[in-house]
Amino acid sequence: MTVPEARPPESGPASAATPTGGRGANAHASGGWEPPGPSPRGWLLRTLNVIETAGNALPHPASLFVILSVVVVVLSWILHAAGVSVMHPATGEAAQVVNLLSAEGAQRLTMGLLPNFINFAPYGPVLVCLLGLSVAEHSGFLGAVVRVIIGATPPRLLTLIVVFIGATSSTAGDVGYVLLLPLSAALFHSAGRNPLTGLAAAFAGVSGGFAANLLLSPTDVILAGLTQEAARIIDPAYVVTPMASYFFLASSVFLVTLTGTFVTERVVEPRLGRYTGDVIPEQAVPLTFAEWRGLRWAMLTVVVLTALVVWGLVPTDGFLQDPNKPGFIGSFFLRGLVAWIFVFGLVPGLVYGMVAGTIRRDVDVYKGMQKNMELIAGYTVIIFFIAQFVNIFSWSNLGVILAVKGAMFLRALDLGPIPLLIALIVMTGSINLLLGSSSAKWAMLAPVLVPMFMLLGYSPELTQTAYRVGDSLTNIITPLSSNFPLVLIFFQKYMPKAGIGTLTATMLPYSFANLVAWTVMLVVWVWLQLPTGPGAPLFLPQ
Repeated sequence: MTVPEARPPESGPASAATPTGGRGANAHASGGWEPPGPSPRGWLLRTLNVIETAGNALPHPASLFVILSVVVVVLSWILHAAGVSVMHPATGEAAQVVNLLSAEGAQRLTMGLLPNFINFAPYGPVLVCLLGLSVAEHSGFLGAVVRVIIGATPPRLLTLIVVFIGATSSTAGDVGYVLLLPLSAALFHSAGRNPLTGLAAAFAGVSGGFAANLLLSPTDVILAGLTQEAARIIDPAYVVTPMASYFFLASSVFLVTLTGTFVTERVVEPRLGRYTGDVIPEQAVPLTFAEWRGLRWAMLTVVVLTALVVWGLVPTDGFLQDPNKPGFIGSFFLRGLVAWIFVFGLVPGLVYGMVAGTIRRDVDVYKGMQKNMELIAGYTVIIFFIAQFVNIFSWSNLGVILAVKGAMFLRALDLGPIPLLIALIVMTGSINLLLGSSSAKWAMLAPVLVPMFMLLGYSPELTQTAYRVGDSLTNIITPLSSNFPLVLIFFQKYMPKAGIGTLTATMLPYSFANLVAWTVMLVVWVWLQLPTGPGAPLFLPQ
């Protein structure tokens, strides 16, 4: 049985005629996106359409980062001449704007061009993961898995499951982007739904729910250390553990899942409408005998590899345990996760292909790898310019000054405790539009904000928790995020003419919904006086 043609929801006027502006008339020419007609949320759809049009009028992402880099260089010259500086709260030393429009700046820009690109953290992991996963896709292994999942998953639960898995994937770093996003698009496409809806739902879970998690992640460890150092400005004996925000953030997984599911099915999917592009979905036809046999052997391989990982992790002297950093967080497995994803893609994919007959020679393996490298070419170009911008922005010290000035402004507002927490969330989300690194921002903000909230009677753990909420809100809408171009490349697979505006307008409803829901949850949490984590009270003892 073949999958029926994908159609927009028929539960209201959203499936009627094309909205004002006639965008549906050229949907196919625009890459296969055919928006639905007016609905009770017509004002919202019109607003998102305006944002999309404006965003798509921006230059190519690579050009955008070139322009931003030039702006930062010029600003560094102007602000350096003006003597702009702040006292770095962590070091106690003056942090001045560094003039990059100088002989020394020119030397730094030219000498740093190659290292900036080669050492840019997000690029290598994406490349290596895709090499392994390409074999799994090319052999047909991932396609077979998709067909089995579609047959076993109730259609009503597909969105919820995708968002939930995305929200729990941050322990694995950027893996959710590389693995879950394209898989979710394929799942939605095979289920007769718009694949862009699957991408949006997965992105909302992976990035919009970055802070929410059922397991501890390396980020929890890093931020707890920074919070502890900031807290010791007031109390030299204060201890902050990596579990400081666990209760709140683990509960947030379910909030993000429900919010993401609601926004996907009530706002995003009606707006995206029917997919009419050229990408052919995996058909929900029964697997052949050869495919079933290949799938069984491939899944057996996955089980064996998983057992190998467990064997290396569970014993305290396991080969994946670091004697100097015992436990999951410090393990060689987590630190070498990219290599394991490569193996989990390559080996089962190879086994499936050899058993099912889709891989007969070694050249078939390399052809599979090359196919996705063609997709990653555009990402590579954009990443080159992102790497330059990130380092130029860091060298200029503008990020330090922006963060410290923002924290000082927050202190000057002289708000009550709850409004101050809300202001912290909004300020963090705003800074995140320009400065993406969670730990880098907190290293600059914590020495100002943590002592300030402690003097008001609020615990460092609560301050860190509010920061984590704000840090997640705008990840999905800022083009300056290192993963934004990768998601845009995935969008362009199904909609070749998708631009920055397309992705931003699609994800903006998630960002606003999370802002409202997460902020309300934190306020209620404080009102109920629930601890944010084990041994992490909301208030300091009087």
